[in-house]
Amino acid sequence: MVNIKSSKKRILQSEKKRKYNISQRSMMKTFIKKSFLSICSGDKKDAEYKFCLLQSILDRQVSKGLLHKNKAARYKSVLISKINLM
Repeated sequence: MVNIKSSKKRILQSEKKRKYNISQRSMMKTFIKKSFLSICSGDKKDAEYKFCLLQSILDRQVSKGLLHKNKAARYKSVLISKINLM
């Protein structure tokens, strides 16, 4: 166990950030799954709407450093190409 006050505070801050990041990743994965499901169902209007929501979420996560920009770009590219094929 640490004895320094700043170390104790740092541990608490790290745990709080870790929990927040886990919830953000979970939300992101949920939106990705919803987008894929709407594409599979064949509803183009719904798929485009969910893709718009997902796109803003991915961009927000990239700006916060939770997701790499190339990974977000890959997700968006795959989804928009599937939507365009509908």
